[in-house]
Amino acid sequence: MRRYKVSVTTDGSGNAVAYSPRIAGEIHSIQYVKDGSNGYTNGVDFTITAEATGENIWTQADVNASAVVYPRAATHSQAGVAALYAAGGTGVLARVGMASDRVKISLAQGGAAKVGAFHILVA
Repeated sequence: MRRYKVSVTTDGSGNAVAYSPRIAGEIHSIQYVKDGSNGYTNGVDFTITAEATGENIWTQADVNASAVVYPRAATHSQAGVAALYAAGGTGVLARVGMASDRVKISLAQGGAAKVGAFHILVA
């Protein structure tokens, strides 16, 4: 696995956009680490996507503390129909794949000039 650490500092309005280096592989997890002395204001909103396609990786509102997610995407059959474990059952999920693309991290309501770090683990 490879780890990409992205530090993100908000502007005076509490917003920010930052990018990872180019990634090739499947995203295993994303870990948000709240800074101990100048962390985002409670209630920060994350929108994390693939830069080239806009594919959603992690969207969460009102985050207050460090968090770890293991994002997954829905899979489909060759007919474009959702793949299910059983007829009418739970959808089959797979890791989000990246091919020479960057992860775009957008923040809102984070407080002015606050910082945090995102660790992206790629397999």
